[in-house]
Amino acid sequence: MNVAGLKKLTYMVNTAILIMVFGLMAFFVFAKAKFLVWFSIPTALVYVIGYILISRGKLYEYVVLVYSWITVYMGICTVCLGYDYGFHLYGMSMIPIIFYTDYMGRKIGGKKVNPFIFSGLIVIFYLISSLIPYIRGPVYMADKSIARVFWVTNSVIVFGFLIFYTNVLIKMTIRTEETLENMALRDNLTNIPNRHYMMRCLEETDKSESAAYIAMIDIDSFKSINDVYGHNAGDMVLKSLADIMKENCKDFSISRWGGEEFLILITEKENQKLSDDYLKERMEKLRQSVEDAQLEYEGKDIRITVTIGVAGKDGWPTIERWVDAADDKLYYGKNNGKNQVVM
Repeated sequence: MNVAGLKKLTYMVNTAILIMVFGLMAFFVFAKAKFLVWFSIPTALVYVIGYILISRGKLYEYVVLVYSWITVYMGICTVCLGYDYGFHLYGMSMIPIIFYTDYMGRKIGGKKVNPFIFSGLIVIFYLISSLIPYIRGPVYMADKSIARVFWVTNSVIVFGFLIFYTNVLIKMTIRTEETLENMALRDNLTNIPNRHYMMRCLEETDKSESAAYIAMIDIDSFKSINDVYGHNAGDMVLKSLADIMKENCKDFSISRWGGEEFLILITEKENQKLSDDYLKERMEKLRQSVEDAQLEYEGKDIRITVTIGVAGKDGWPTIERWVDAADDKLYYGKNNGKNQVVM
């Protein structure tokens, strides 16, 4: 989740809690719990300050301030009214919020909290605030007829907090895993899938009974490009070739195999049966597109060509042998003139 998303989420939560504080304040007036009525005023001010912190992007400070105050506020409500009203239950909902705070601190400002220490303090505060009215009785003897209503209402809110923040944490974990997986399967320079991704595709294809081919592509005389124009020019060439492949091979799986080598996986589809003529035509079109490309680096024209080796899946006992077959055809082309497709 980005900072804008965190701010929007925090605004919504702050507004919901502020509305709840005013609702509780009205009940405290009805219950003649004067201390809690007056204590609700600084509580409301805390959430007003919360809006200021959110607007200034101080989300970490906001979470620490607001949820620490919630814990204290609900503990005092428990001491004053007793645990029959369910205010003590809010202590449980603070636990996932503390871990969310730890994430937020790392995400925004590199600030860290120890969620286990804070969770332990919350548990201690929860036990103390619950035991006091159990042993000595509540400070205010409010109308017991509405205690069940408050118990249910507070229970629903607490479970709502637990569900909401657990869902947020799980979604953040899933997004993080997806991002890491995408980074692991994508080549940073060319922004196309890398060797690891292609190996997954090859393993899936190897289990299928459908026809499939791979095309190994290598840039001719790539070393001379780096030597003459520099490595930055070489990187530009690699990215340009990847773009040309994406344009010409939209219906194929492409990847950077390593260095200046690329690998294309061509699988049979319902509307397209694979044949040598079809593959030759597609690979020749790709080869010609590369040869015709006019690349420029720092005002200098760079022309490149590629050699392509193509091998079918059938007849090879392993994926490695299949790839080697395409590689052998590639190097046959490299040693016999370059800039050609070898089937």
